[in-house]
Amino acid sequence: MSRPGFVLPLLLLAGFEAITDEANRRLGEQGHPNMRSAYGFAMQAVGRGASVSEVGRTLGISKQAATKTVNRLVDLGYLRIDADPQDARRKIATRTERGMDMLDRSAVIFEQLADEWATTIGRRRLDQLEDDLSSLVGDRALRLEGRAGFGPEGSAD
Repeated sequence: MSRPGFVLPLLLLAGFEAITDEANRRLGEQGHPNMRSAYGFAMQAVGRGASVSEVGRTLGISKQAATKTVNRLVDLGYLRIDADPQDARRKIATRTERGMDMLDRSAVIFEQLADEWATTIGRRRLDQLEDDLSSLVGDRALRLEGRAGFGPEGSAD
């Protein structure tokens, strides 16, 4: 039975929203009630320190959008802004202890959610789905911090 072509992108989007909405809900229960997917991506883009321009380039968003997101994360206590030791005119965003706690918790939550999905469809099928999606999207996959993806200490930093 063939489905219309628009079904696949809608299912992919719904899958993304289902897993990230649940992760954000669980983070809220664990002391991080204001998290949104965009904030998680920005926290990953900051890595061990990045300018707002670098965050914007990494995420493929405007400097204005990156500034707004970084400033919100500063207000929430997840990031701080300091002068670059090499260039006082340049400001660098870095993760705070609260930001690291959120990333640590989100890494655990995403592992739990993957396990729950594997219980529903089987580990082999879930692994195959991830492999197939990786093959289909290739270099377009959002790569921020390697396999840890949403954890604090990824390999690409």
